[in-house]
Amino acid sequence: MRSSAQPTRKRLRRIRPGVAPGVRPQGANAAPQRLAGSKASSPGRNALNRVPAGSPVAYFYFSAETESMDPDHRIVSLIASATEIVAALDCGPMLVGRSHECDFPDFVEQLPVCSDPRIDIHASSLEIDCQVKAAVAEALSIYRVRSDQLQTLAPTLILTQTLCDVCAVSVRDVENALCEVIASRPKIVALDAMDLSGVWEDVRRVALAVGRPDLAESRIAGWQARLAEVQSACAGRKAPRVACLEWLEPLMAAGNWVPELVRIANGENLFGTAGKHSPWMSWDELTTAEPDVLVLMPCGFSIDRTRTELGSLTSQPAWSGLRAVRNANVFLVDGNQYFNRPGPRLVESAEILAEILHPGLFSTRHEGTGWQPM
Repeated sequence: MRSSAQPTRKRLRRIRPGVAPGVRPQGANAAPQRLAGSKASSPGRNALNRVPAGSPVAYFYFSAETESMDPDHRIVSLIASATEIVAALDCGPMLVGRSHECDFPDFVEQLPVCSDPRIDIHASSLEIDCQVKAAVAEALSIYRVRSDQLQTLAPTLILTQTLCDVCAVSVRDVENALCEVIASRPKIVALDAMDLSGVWEDVRRVALAVGRPDLAESRIAGWQARLAEVQSACAGRKAPRVACLEWLEPLMAAGNWVPELVRIANGENLFGTAGKHSPWMSWDELTTAEPDVLVLMPCGFSIDRTRTELGSLTSQPAWSGLRAVRNANVFLVDGNQYFNRPGPRLVESAEILAEILHPGLFSTRHEGTGWQPM
C-alpha cells in the first residue's frame, strides 16, 4: 500500500481492549464497562470499543471469543477490499453505501458514494506524490467522508481501515464525519491486514460483525486451497528474481502481502518485506539488484493508467540497461483490482504472478485483464 512522506507509515492508535460491545460510557469520565466474564489482563484482541469525548462513534474489533453483532445490518463500506469481503460472505444485500473506490462486484457501483478524494487522482505519479506529501505535512486528510450521505443512509455498521491514511478512507476520516451528526450511531469495524494471515483475520472480523462466522471459515479454506494449488504447481521450477513496483515516481517497492504472493508463485522477491509497509527505493538499488522480472503494480492504477505513466521509467538512463527490460520481462498488472486490495482477489493476484513467472505452466486466463506484457 502506498506510503506518505516517510519511508514507513505510523500505525493509527490502538483501541484499548475489554469494553463490552454496544455499551457507551455515560459522561466523559465514566469508566468503561467490560465484557461479562472477561479479564482486564486478557491478551489479544477481544471486542474493543473506544468512545472519544463528544463522539457518537463506537469502534469494534472482533475475535473468535466475541459474540457476533446483529446480522440485520445497513452497511457502508469505505474500503474496496471490505466491500469484496462482504460480497464474498453473501451479504451484498446489506450494503447501502460505498466509497468512491469500491467498484467490485459490479452491483456495488449502483450504491450511493460516501467519500471523495481531496487530491487530483488523475494527476501523474509524481504530482500525486507531491500532493500527498503536502497534505501530510499540513496534517490534512487525503479523503473526505460525506457525512450528509451517511446521515441519509443511516448505517448500523461502517467498514474502514487502519493500515494506510493514503490508500483509503481511514478511521480518523470516519470519526471526523460521524462527530458531526449521525443519528443512527453506527458501529465501526476497522480492518488492518498487513499480510495474508491478516487478510484472513479481517475476513473473520467482518463475518463476525455481520453474523456469518461459519461461512468465513469455508471461504478462507477455499482461498487457501487455491493458493496451495498454485504453490504446488510451481514447486521445483527455477525461481526468477522479481521486483514488484508499487509506485513509479518516486520508486516504491511492494510490501505487505505482495512478497508472500511472489513466494507462492515461486519467485524470489527482491524488495519489500512481508507484513511490513511498502518501502521507498532508489534507481541505484534497482539496477544493482538486476531483477529477472519487473512487475508494475502502482497503487490504485489500472493497467491502462499504468501504461500512461511508463515515461517516468523509460526516460531514466538506467532503464534500458536493466536485464528485465533487455529480455522483455516487464509486465503491467492491474494493481487497483488485484494486488492493492487485501481481500479475496489476492488469490487471483497469486495466479497472475504464476502466469507471468512461469509461462506455459498455467493457462493465461488472466492475461489481458489482469496482466499484460509491456
